[in-house]
Amino acid sequence: MALLICVPGPVLAESCFAPVRPFLPSDSQAARDYADIIRGDFEDYIQDIQSYFRCLDGERARAFEEAREVSEDYGRFLQLVGD
Repeated sequence: MALLICVPGPVLAESCFAPVRPFLPSDSQAARDYADIIRGDFEDYIQDIQSYFRCLDGERARAFEEAREVSEDYGRFLQLVGD
């Protein structure tokens, strides 16, 4: 039983990676020349940042649930050892 306490459980935390901010050239001619590519980069960023926010929300909910469970486990531990 003591061995099971020492073995960490599976890590279920999700890694949320922020998307790279799109590049906007300061040269207006370059912006016009590459307008379609730049527009696509901004649209991709907007979609990716929304996914990133959903990931953060999910990870936050997971972490709160884990913290609640750990708190309950600690309470049971304290009862076992008589504290």
